[in-house]
Amino acid sequence: MKIRRLGIPAVALGLLLVGAYGRVMAFPVDGDQTTLPPKTELNEDALTKPREIFHSEIAGGKSYMINLGNLAFSSPSILGGVARQASVSCETCHVNGAGNAKFFMPKMSTRPGNFDTTGPLFNPNADNFVLDPVTIPSLRGARYLAPYGHDGRMASLRDFVHNVIVNEFSGPEPSPAILDALVAYIQDIDFLPNASLGPGGRLIGKASDSERRGEALFSKPFPHDPNLSCAGCHVPSGAFVDHQQHDVGSGGLFKTPTLRNADFNAPYFHDGRFDNYDQVVGHFDRVFDLGLSTQDRQDLVAYLTAVGDGTLPYEHDGASASLKEINDFTTVLGVAIPAGDKDVVSLAVDTIGNELRELTEQYPDRKNTSVSGGEQQRVLARTALKELVLTLRRIDMAVADGRASDAATDFKNYRSLMAAAVPAVLASAEPWSLFNPAVHDSHYGALRQVMQSKHVSH
Repeated sequence: MKIRRLGIPAVALGLLLVGAYGRVMAFPVDGDQTTLPPKTELNEDALTKPREIFHSEIAGGKSYMINLGNLAFSSPSILGGVARQASVSCETCHVNGAGNAKFFMPKMSTRPGNFDTTGPLFNPNADNFVLDPVTIPSLRGARYLAPYGHDGRMASLRDFVHNVIVNEFSGPEPSPAILDALVAYIQDIDFLPNASLGPGGRLIGKASDSERRGEALFSKPFPHDPNLSCAGCHVPSGAFVDHQQHDVGSGGLFKTPTLRNADFNAPYFHDGRFDNYDQVVGHFDRVFDLGLSTQDRQDLVAYLTAVGDGTLPYEHDGASASLKEINDFTTVLGVAIPAGDKDVVSLAVDTIGNELRELTEQYPDRKNTSVSGGEQQRVLARTALKELVLTLRRIDMAVADGRASDAATDFKNYRSLMAAAVPAVLASAEPWSLFNPAVHDSHYGALRQVMQSKHVSH
């Protein structure tokens, strides 16, 4: 997650969300050190994160523009003041380009996974005085999914991204280069591969009888309107969309969402009113009077599950994954420093610095009594990461002052540290880091006890 870790004074006891593996997956945000509403859930302490696949990596590697867009996507500084103060970025909601089903913000959400983009918190001028949150969409396959917005109000992804930054989050006018880079990054995020789907979106391989029956039902005309069918809107050969808006009895016209990788996109419908496919199928059965039997519903759910699957949807968060992304961001500096691009260097230094500071907090300091052992390794890890942050600051100042040679020298030192020394130090300390599930649970268990005592004493 691209949110700075919050210290004990900034985190309050509250309802904890439990993930698919029975582990604690999110910790509430609270206190005087944040501008966010008390008990906001950002899922910042998750031990797993969605896997992100880039189309360009298949074609030989990500371009400068895509890495710059990824960096900007992870930077609170492109958004307005409230978001910057809270260290909220685009990545906060769209984790690795997927959604954030744990996200919950009181007075801006009605359930985990949705958010009111026209609410008062981030841009009071955009407030429509109605609590009307929409689900946080996955951006996988976005290049196939125009128009944009749940209501399909914008044909251009570039216009949509601009609207999010300037209107929804009250950010400054982005430069054309940053806007183009953000669009390039989003368009590069691929769907997760699905071995169950073949050419034209047809089921292939060892599909079950139930999935096959569901596929047939999906294409079957509706009893009371033979011009309609599920496949008529969710066109299998077209990423399961038709690029149109429809009224399906949910309170207005909304665009057809893709079913690709939808197993990982709950909650469903524009406002997140449904938790699972069974509820979605039940809604269509009632609204369109489909007359589905219990077996029919089960078969449609089986089919949707097969279509919505994806290979290796999650990956364990760890130092190596964090360093890989930071190194991708660092390639931006490799271009911007020689070019003397002060704005991009400043953006990169700020974003990478935030990433390194967050990574530092994964290695508890010696004062943290919930972690035993590995004190020397943790100190070395924290020291190494802090040195990287200081080096980045020197680079930023050198570029700002026109000292190109100094900036190049510091950047060479930075890359040398990142190539060998830092990965080795972090790997040595990882058994005592918050990336270790046992240490993670002990740390947050102790934190909950501290906050419970604080709340009881008040």
